[in-house]
Amino acid sequence: MQKAPWVTYRPELKVLDCTIRDGGLCNDHAFEDGFVKAVYNTCVQAGVDYMELGYKASKRIFARDRFGAWKFCDEDDVRRIVGDNPTSLKLSAMADAEKTDYKTDILPKKDSVLDVIRVATYVHQIPTAVDMIKDAFDKGYEVTANLMSVSVIQEPELDQALEVLVETPASTIVVVDSFGALYGEQIEILVKKYRAAIGDRPKEVGIHAHNNQQLAFANTIEAIIHGANRVDATMGGLGRGAGNCPMELLLGFLRNPKFDIRPVYELLQNYIVDLQKKIEWGPLVPYIITGQFNQHPRAAMAILETDRRDRYVEFYDECCE
Repeated sequence: MQKAPWVTYRPELKVLDCTIRDGGLCNDHAFEDGFVKAVYNTCVQAGVDYMELGYKASKRIFARDRFGAWKFCDEDDVRRIVGDNPTSLKLSAMADAEKTDYKTDILPKKDSVLDVIRVATYVHQIPTAVDMIKDAFDKGYEVTANLMSVSVIQEPELDQALEVLVETPASTIVVVDSFGALYGEQIEILVKKYRAAIGDRPKEVGIHAHNNQQLAFANTIEAIIHGANRVDATMGGLGRGAGNCPMELLLGFLRNPKFDIRPVYELLQNYIVDLQKKIEWGPLVPYIITGQFNQHPRAAMAILETDRRDRYVEFYDECCE
């Protein structure tokens, strides 16, 4: 007898909002406090499990006067928005391998309102990432490992990376489609590979999808079907380049009654509509092209800042070279 699992829900599936973190890549993390506070309140009201506020970036590498507060997530800035966070919403910051002074800038958990450190790493940075994961875990945080640009990692390297990462204290290993290049069949293969690598360890697989080919939501569903229990989304799909899986679509798909989609639509109405007039994101043609070629969207972002933004054939030919 055929079943319909979409009628029910998996209580262990948790949602992370990364609107401010990924969206901050569109405006150098210079969001006004009112917007950050509105996203925080929306996450609380909507029953979202985690909210990622931004990065813990090195001030030696990134000038403090060039970027907004959410590039660094200093404790005073975070508490200015959330106070002591007297809610069930867990707060997260991302720490990029080789771009974070993690030993000093990530405080012991007892001194921070943050709950989770998400370590983002390319495959060649795995040794540094492992040390970062252990450091954050020893300080008392829940930690995840986000293996970036998985669509361009050679399989032997991916297998080796997973073999190493599953032995760390990271509670989640995240499939990250950085270029928005993957299709559903590839998502299935990757989620199953990550789950096989985890084995019987008490860890979860996550998914972070980009929308270059308008597949972020579909690929997130595909990851969920095959066992991913940690899923990322953003309000209105706000995120670098083509953006991410839209929270309003994800919560509309999930059946867990703890989620309430209405506050999300209120945020879209009151904030995202106006923000779209100031910041450009979404599956624009140059982003589609880089997604199809499995290329970093930086070239698309660059051309969209010029008077060549609508010369699609010219850009397509350049990406072919």
